[in-house]
Amino acid sequence: MEGQSQESRVQLPKAAGGEFGRNPEGSTDGVTHPTSGSEELIHNDLELMERLVERPNMIQAYRRVKSNGGAAGTDGITVEQLQGYLQENWLSIKEELLSGTYQPRPVRRAEIPKPKGGARKLGIPTVVDRMIQQALTQVLTPIFEPTFSENSFGFRPGRSAHQAIMKSKEYIREGKRWVVDMDLEKFFDKVNHDILMERVRRKIQDKRVLTLIRRFLKAGIMEEGITRVNEEGTPQGGPLSPLLSNIMLADLDRELERRGHSFCRYADDCNIFVSSEKAGLRVLNSIEKYLWKKLKLSVNREKSAVDRPWRRRFLGFSFTSRRSGQSRVHKDSIDKLRAKVKELCHIGRGWNIKTFIVTKMNPVLRGWIGYFKHADTSTYAKALDTWIRRRMRVLLWRQWSTAKTRKRKLASRGVDKVWSHSLANCSKGPWRISGYSTIYESLPPGYFEELGLVSLYQQASKREVR
Repeated sequence: MEGQSQESRVQLPKAAGGEFGRNPEGSTDGVTHPTSGSEELIHNDLELMERLVERPNMIQAYRRVKSNGGAAGTDGITVEQLQGYLQENWLSIKEELLSGTYQPRPVRRAEIPKPKGGARKLGIPTVVDRMIQQALTQVLTPIFEPTFSENSFGFRPGRSAHQAIMKSKEYIREGKRWVVDMDLEKFFDKVNHDILMERVRRKIQDKRVLTLIRRFLKAGIMEEGITRVNEEGTPQGGPLSPLLSNIMLADLDRELERRGHSFCRYADDCNIFVSSEKAGLRVLNSIEKYLWKKLKLSVNREKSAVDRPWRRRFLGFSFTSRRSGQSRVHKDSIDKLRAKVKELCHIGRGWNIKTFIVTKMNPVLRGWIGYFKHADTSTYAKALDTWIRRRMRVLLWRQWSTAKTRKRKLASRGVDKVWSHSLANCSKGPWRISGYSTIYESLPPGYFEELGLVSLYQQASKREVR
């Protein structure tokens, strides 16, 4: 591990095989690789826990947790404190893992707002438990990944939401112009532990690993200082939950494939493409019965529907009604960005405009368009660029808070004295004034380009030609 920074090396006591145990023979890159004998790995690995605590695997897990950051769990230990904590406690943690006695701490309840109201409940594990979950995910993924469906795209290496959208377009072009948009009711909160563990046991024989997974599932949730026993569900917020969700829903994928359905699943978001509304209703009713009978999961009928793909939202996208089934950005996704820009502009009144653009506005715009530039249509980006620049004019107008300042600023931008005086003393609101042609001409799009403001349309135009 020579040449690495002090931070990434995680110096721990050298006893019992070094920082995180001995290097496997021939491994020098700090990454745990699956063995070549995959059948033996899947069916006969009774020493999976030993592979979990191997130094390269734990180093990789530590780095991942470190790079992801995030809040502290119920023990109050932060990501920044993790290295020091491991230096003092890793040997005892490792001993507990190998003996099968390690007990995870309860997760901390946190909530994030949903776009259409309400809140998504998260469970934040301690940073040590996050590292162990990450290490566990790294050894389990090569075992379960080959068993997953080609139509499953969520939380899998080398797969993405954009691939799910591309696959959906293929189905629409084939003439399947109805979709069963199926939403599972509180999936991550309702997973049955016994049913999930039975599916994990199909591939895992090491009882210590099975016990550890079940203990993570039942670690409990701390909310307002009170720990509640977790009898069902796999709380979102830990590295292990996405993999467990795919293990749980792999049976659904196999059932859909057995029936010959065309579908795309991303975590608990599943779209099944059919040729008629009648067929869609039949599929929805049948799959709803299957999910409850086999997995004890419920379909949320209020959010599920059989409809045209262009009337539904899938992973933030929708589709056009053309036979080509082109993808487009759903209106809800655009509204969400507008709300975020308005929020940023509200807090940006006391900022230097260039600093505000570079440090606050651009990161949001780049992240958003980095995801949605894969849409086939980009007219939405032109309209958004126009709207965002008008919002920036509103921000500047509010920063020029007095009539004297507004008159001086407008004059410096080439507006004659009469118009400068008239606009500076206008009683109209900032949004109304920002639409006047004089304001547009004095603060044209080029002005914001000079300040470095990202153009969504330019970024969208860079997408690959498909």
